Amino acid sequence: MRRAGLILGLFLTLLFTGAAVLSLVWVPQDIEALRIAERMQGPSAAHPLGTDHFGRDILSMVMVGARTSIAVALVAVGIGMGVGVPLGLAAAARRGGWLDEIIMRGNDLIFAFPSLLIAILITAVFGAGAVNAIIAIGIFNIPVFARLTRGAALSLWTRDFILAARVAGKGRARISAEHILPNLANLLIVQGTIQFSLGILAEAGLSYVGLGAQPPLPSWGRMLADSQTMMAIAPHMALFPGLAILLTVLGLNLLGDGLRDWLDPRLRRAAR
Repeated sequence: MRRAGLILGLFLTLLFTGAAVLSLVWVPQDIEALRIAERMQGPSAAHPLGTDHFGRDILSMVMVGARTSIAVALVAVGIGMGVGVPLGLAAAARRGGWLDEIIMRGNDLIFAFPSLLIAILITAVFGAGAVNAIIAIGIFNIPVFARLTRGAALSLWTRDFILAARVAGKGRARISAEHILPNLANLLIVQGTIQFSLGILAEAGLSYVGLGAQPPLPSWGRMLADSQTMMAIAPHMALFPGLAILLTVLGLNLLGDGLRDWLDPRLRRAAR
C-alpha cells in the first residue's frame, strides 16, 4: 500500500507537471480568444472540459493554470528553503546564543501572521500579482524550514561523527555544510513536497480573493472565483479547476509520504 501510494502520488504529480510544461508550447485553444456564442457549454468533443462564461476552453485554462500554480508554489518553496535552511543550521550551530535567539524569535514573529494577512500587507503596498503572492508564500515558508532544520540539526550535533569533526579542527560552518546538511537532505526533500502542496493551496486561495495571479493569466483559484455565481447553470466551471487542485495536492502529499517511507531506513525496517 505504501508503494502504491508513492506510485500514485508520482503519477499525479507528473501528470499535472507535464500539463504545465506542455502549456508552454501548446494548448488546445487560445485562452485569450473570447467566443461568447460558445459560453458555458458542457464537455464535448470540441471542448473536453467545456467552456467558461467567456467561451474560453476550460481544458486550456486548466493547463495554463497548472503552470501558474506550480511555478508560484515552486519558487515560494525555493525561497523558504533557500533562506530557512541556512538560518536553521546557523541557529543549531549557535544553540543558546544570541544568534539562535534572534532567529527563533524572528520565526515566531512570522508565524504570528498568517500567509493571507502577509499577502494583504504586501499587496497593499506593491499591488496584487503573482510575484507578490510568491513573496508572501515564500516568507511564510522560511520559518517552517528554519524550525525543521534547527530541530533536526540539534540532534546531530551530539553524535560521535560530529564530535570527531570538531576534534579534527573543523569550524561550525564547515561542519554544518559538510556533515549536518547532507544528513538532513532526506527530511528536507519530504518537507519540500509537503510545502509544495501547501503552496499550491495558498496560491489558489490568494487568487480566489484577488491577491494572486491577475487576468488574463489563468489561475485555478481565479477560475473558482469566476464560477462561484454560476454553479447552478454551469457546475463544470468549478468542478474541473477544483479537481485539479484536489488531485495535485493529493498527489504531492502521497509523494511526500512515500518518499518519507522510502528514504527513512527505520521505516523501511518496520515495514518488513
